[in-house]
Amino acid sequence: MRPSRIAGLLRVLSIAACAAPAAAQDSSLVEARYVKAEYRVPMRDGKRLFTVVYVPRDSSRRYAIMLTRTPYGVGPYGPAAYPRTLGPSARFADDGFIFVYQDVRGRFMSEGDFVHMTPWKGTAGAASTDESTDTYDTIDWLVSRIRRNNGRVGMWGISYPGFFAAAALVNAHPALKAVSPQAPQADWFMGDDVHHHGAFLLASAFNFFVTSGLARPVPTTARPRPFDFGTDDGYAFFLAMGPLSNADRLYLKGAAPFWNDMMAHGTYDAFWEARRVAPHLKNVTPAVLTVGGWYDANNLHGAVLVHASIARQSPATANRIVVGPWSHGQWSRGPGDALGELRFASKTAEFFRDSIQFPFFTSYLANDAHLALAHATKFETGSNRWRTFDSWPPKSAAARSLYLHAGGTLSFAPPSAAERGAYDEYISDPAQPVPFLATRSTGMRPDYMAHDQRFAASRPDVLVYMSEPLTEDVTIAGSVRPNLFVSTSGTDSDWIVKLIDAYPDTVSHAESTAAAARDFQELVRGDVMRGRFRNSYARPEPFVPGKVAKVPFEMDDVLHTFKKGHRIMVQIQSSWFPLVDRNPQTFVDIYHAAPADFQKATQRVYHSSTQPSHLELPVLPK
Repeated sequence: MRPSRIAGLLRVLSIAACAAPAAAQDSSLVEARYVKAEYRVPMRDGKRLFTVVYVPRDSSRRYAIMLTRTPYGVGPYGPAAYPRTLGPSARFADDGFIFVYQDVRGRFMSEGDFVHMTPWKGTAGAASTDESTDTYDTIDWLVSRIRRNNGRVGMWGISYPGFFAAAALVNAHPALKAVSPQAPQADWFMGDDVHHHGAFLLASAFNFFVTSGLARPVPTTARPRPFDFGTDDGYAFFLAMGPLSNADRLYLKGAAPFWNDMMAHGTYDAFWEARRVAPHLKNVTPAVLTVGGWYDANNLHGAVLVHASIARQSPATANRIVVGPWSHGQWSRGPGDALGELRFASKTAEFFRDSIQFPFFTSYLANDAHLALAHATKFETGSNRWRTFDSWPPKSAAARSLYLHAGGTLSFAPPSAAERGAYDEYISDPAQPVPFLATRSTGMRPDYMAHDQRFAASRPDVLVYMSEPLTEDVTIAGSVRPNLFVSTSGTDSDWIVKLIDAYPDTVSHAESTAAAARDFQELVRGDVMRGRFRNSYARPEPFVPGKVAKVPFEMDDVLHTFKKGHRIMVQIQSSWFPLVDRNPQTFVDIYHAAPADFQKATQRVYHSSTQPSHLELPVLPK
């Protein structure tokens, strides 16, 4: 089998893993304990949604309902076909719940039209139904029709199903008592799978829309086939594809209408505003357990945003968040003791499933002894330990500025007057962009943030700044905020900032990398800012060639300890390919740019006393 076919199959399996139950077992065991039934549940507009219900054969008691709604299919289809697992983990099936899986509107066996990140009822362009109303109608039908339910419903979902779980919180049904949005998509322009700060995430978006993102007629039980790249070298594939406009012309050919919708909405306009879940998370009545992973390349942003929005807009809600050292959905499967070259010294995913997720749902669905769980439970990378906080970000975290200096150095001391006018420069060439991986991959590898960053540090188009060895541990908790003073010879530019934990020459077995690692450069957080949006995401502005401009932005949250003896490193570059699409470095409509629009540019990053580029770090007290 071609490597590209294998990569495609892994992508489909990854999507299925995020939508399906986690722990594997034999389907005959599920059949022995549960009775399956398939229904077509009517919505308020008359459309019927295909819904599969598994009820325990033990009729001696009533059971809570565990519901998940998904665009990825609720197979195996057919009343005699049983899955190998049920629920978020094996503990749920062992304890006994009524498990419900539903194809969302317009997907697989459900009627209606599927709309990506469905706009909300009452917003511009929205239909009379949305995902919150479909969830309400589904729960209303279930509690009145399914025998032996106890009148309480819990809901969970990972990734796209996490978005549907978050949507259920809006004007929630009274029977919905506990919801866990896990890696929920929440804002497809500012963060998550499609854009970061307005920059298009090419590898992620393309892989999704050539498979699960295709428009498909319903009803159907067929899953989309993997896309054949014809190579395992995604860097070469996407370079050869050329400008973004070629994606539809060469490969999608109109089969993914939302791709072309994205190409028509290159700014933060009403199209994207209507798809934001955050403004609607008010007066939330169910208890909420939001889940994310520090190494989740897809939807860490969504998890942080959903939790923060509820905390701000619905302070009375029982609102908790858990973030562990996981890639996308990794908490739902396996032990969680490692990712790529990183080691975490404990089985973090098992701990979450058994000690947090299962008790959370049972406390709200099976009895009234509500779980005494901290507001925020976070795994601290670097030191490899779980910590709890009364608020997130922690109120005790104090902003400290880490300044860039001449000679590629970093310091918490600002530049002196003698450094006036200082800058470093490099040439950014869209024809030779900086890769985001040292290895070949056709997609956005779920473990890319766990890869050693030394491969990029040696490139002439990457600036590297490093502190002296730390004399004491430094722990940061919250959002890292770069503030760059830059200029470009072009009229547009991307600015990628990577905050890195640079290990010493020797690494002890207690450290978080594999024991064989030396001089390892651990990516603590990296992100992109599309420079045209530096002042407004709705009204992009060109750069004036050669004129200094300030480019501030916020990265997704971290909780990490830089250990004594390590160094803090910052890498700055203007491409990160094909994770991020290439900026032509001319102020044009990037989604419809011509090959001639892609031009080399000289990029300058200033670190003087009057233009002090720095990263604002949220540092916890000793």
